[in-house]
Amino acid sequence: MSRRAPGFGRPVLALVLVLAVAVAILLTACADAGLAELDADAERVMARPPEPLEPIPAIPLTHPFLYRSGDRRDPFAMDDQAAEQAAEQAAEVVQARRPSGLSPDLRRPREPLEDYPLDALRMVGTLEQHGTRWALVTSPDGTLHRVRVGQYLGLNHGRITRVEPNRLVLTEMVETQPGQWEPRQASVTLPEAGIPQ
Repeated sequence: MSRRAPGFGRPVLALVLVLAVAVAILLTACADAGLAELDADAERVMARPPEPLEPIPAIPLTHPFLYRSGDRRDPFAMDDQAAEQAAEQAAEVVQARRPSGLSPDLRRPREPLEDYPLDALRMVGTLEQHGTRWALVTSPDGTLHRVRVGQYLGLNHGRITRVEPNRLVLTEMVETQPGQWEPRQASVTLPEAGIPQ
């Protein structure tokens, strides 16, 4: 003898069946309500005569020009005098942009601390190892970096020139005008004891 779970039986099945039929009737009633009106609208639009198309605009005829050089100069070639003038102007521009010959090496791979301005970097100490003094610098994300003379930091191509016990000295290359670079001294100092930074 099998037992049925309480609450399930013929009355529940009948109720589900009645609800399913009611939903089906409602859905078919909603679907047919606007179809007749939609069909009438479509037929009315299709019965209208088509509007005339705008005429294609007239394309003006162009007359080809035949270039005969004769005694004229070739517009695609420089004569010797124009070539000399262009070379002189290019040399003057290069000289004006690099009067001192100073410029950073833009092809050099950037170092991690070159992603931050100097005021965002914090020197926290120094370390001496095998005769080399290293500065310990933290970046804004909290990472501790060990740097020494010759490495770069800051946004202005700053190259470390000295690591002292209480500060890091560097030379930045600052672009004063397009193509003109000037060296500028900067430093990152160790904060004094008791002064938060």
